[in-house]
Amino acid sequence: MPRCLAWLRRLPQPSLLKDACPLVGGQAVMEGVMMRHQDIYAVAVRLPDGGILAERFPWFSLTRGFLRRPFLRGFPVLLETMINGIRALNASARHAAQGEDVELDTWHLALTLAVSLGMAVLLFVIMPHLLSLGMQWLGLGGAVEGLTFHLWDGFFKCGIFIAYIALISLVPDIRRVFQFHGAEHKVIHAFEQGGTVTADSAAQCSRLHPRCGTTFLLFVISISIVLHALLVPLMLLCWTPESSLAKHLITLVFKLLLVVPISALAYELIRSAGRMGKGPAARALRAPGLFLQKLTTREPSREHLEVALVALAEALGQQRPESLHTPTYSTAA
Repeated sequence: MPRCLAWLRRLPQPSLLKDACPLVGGQAVMEGVMMRHQDIYAVAVRLPDGGILAERFPWFSLTRGFLRRPFLRGFPVLLETMINGIRALNASARHAAQGEDVELDTWHLALTLAVSLGMAVLLFVIMPHLLSLGMQWLGLGGAVEGLTFHLWDGFFKCGIFIAYIALISLVPDIRRVFQFHGAEHKVIHAFEQGGTVTADSAAQCSRLHPRCGTTFLLFVISISIVLHALLVPLMLLCWTPESSLAKHLITLVFKLLLVVPISALAYELIRSAGRMGKGPAARALRAPGLFLQKLTTREPSREHLEVALVALAEALGQQRPESLHTPTYSTAA
């Protein structure tokens, strides 16, 4: 137990932001970093010749009007993050290819989004459900109406998620993306701490950040385990189809519908975790997500940090402070 507490105390904590400090976020892309500030995001890419190229884009938003309200904004934020993330990946691939025709049109972007959502449903909804059915068939779990079925479902969901990240991290190109992910976190940490922001100052910061999207996904999985265990049996208690196949199909559809409230709760939870102080409860809440980031980030080199600095500078635009220093770079026409 003392070792666990010591590890929690060593975890990076959110910076105490000044009112004048803009809130930024981002993600790693192919050979670069995307940074977002308000309604603008910038993509900076390390070119094959060693130079850095940056481009700015308007942020596509679904959270307008009443969808900005707490507990309504979570699912729209999830969708818009995926859409803008795919666009940022498209831009980074285009720049990294240096003129090769890799541009995706709207139809291709929509297809990419649909395939991504389909893979997520297959891996994290259908497969855990089928594996839990297998445990029931082996006599190691109960029926879908019982608690043990959903405990197995949650166990397989977490296992698939961690195994997926561990397996893709073995791919050399993905490991490089994870280095850019670490660079994004380090630069944001250095920016939020105030003072001069350079590659050297960012290198001293942690590569783990409490507001990372990896933490959001972990919250989504954790909340889904709880809600599925509570609400699926309740739904089947109110109405259960006579056919076993229909019962399981209805259960899967119900789980898909629960993605909306689950993402809403996860979004509010991660925002609350980011605003919490540095006490033991806050550290414990942030610990699982930060631990998972040890898999999704790698220690970056100076070349990765410089790209992240450029992305941050371009995203901030006119709000870029004089204390933010970048290497020489070019912008897309």
